[in-house]
Amino acid sequence: MKIAYLFPGQGAQFVGMGQDLYNLNDETKSLFEEANDILGFGITDMMFSGTDEDLKQTNVTQPAIFLHSVILAKALGNSFQPAMVAGHSLGEFSALVAAGALSFEDGLRLVAKRANAMQKACEAQPSTMAAILGLDDEIVEKVCAQVEDIVVAANYNCPGQLVISGTIEGVDKACVLLTEAGAKRALKLNVGGAFHSPLMEPAKVELQTAIEETEIKAPICPIVQNVDAKPYTDPAQIKANLIAQLTGAVRWTQTVQQMLAHGIEAFVEVGPGNVLQGLVKKVDRSAQTSAAVIS
Repeated sequence: MKIAYLFPGQGAQFVGMGQDLYNLNDETKSLFEEANDILGFGITDMMFSGTDEDLKQTNVTQPAIFLHSVILAKALGNSFQPAMVAGHSLGEFSALVAAGALSFEDGLRLVAKRANAMQKACEAQPSTMAAILGLDDEIVEKVCAQVEDIVVAANYNCPGQLVISGTIEGVDKACVLLTEAGAKRALKLNVGGAFHSPLMEPAKVELQTAIEETEIKAPICPIVQNVDAKPYTDPAQIKANLIAQLTGAVRWTQTVQQMLAHGIEAFVEVGPGNVLQGLVKKVDRSAQTSAAVIS
């Protein structure tokens, strides 16, 4: 059976995440302890016994989800046999480590730098995101293009669910226009900034050098990347797409469609939560989905 492994992004975190993995064996425990050393703070304390507010901080959230996903993938051992992998936004880094393209240490360092760079970009320019439900992608794109302030389609999550991103004024104006255009809902999200929009350009510039200087190898299977929903194995192309990802859209609907077109028969979500399984089902109701479990 051809299985695709999917890795979640920001928003999947919960207090207590990863505690069972930490206690699983010496190898998983040492990876968590190594992460504390690399990050320079006790992320395990925040993951296992912190507060919801602790985990909502971007510089905590992103490494926490990365660690949960990557260590779970490692714990699967020989049963981890992907035909393809993909990750939603941050999850793309988890997918690359799980597929052997990035080392655990380099992946965590990049995720930490990415989180800090995104946090700075958010603080420099007040901005937000909103989920638009019940409209075709083309209509959302067209309306966003008509707004004078910065607002773009950011996350193509599934048919009928597209997240827009931009300045507070731009998103507010677009929400009014999209509601008038027939959206069932235009729901402002509780996020720190305009991820996957031109407002992340300072973060992209800051992260670019770090990505370029990091060794990326050919993964053990193709990774379908966010920016264009196409499968890649070439390290140079993977790097370029990782850099473009911060200001580019997450084309998740198209990613799932691409995998189905390549004969994927089952999707396994590796990490906290089950959001990606739900999105897959909304792309194709007959798709086989499950969460990764350690046997």
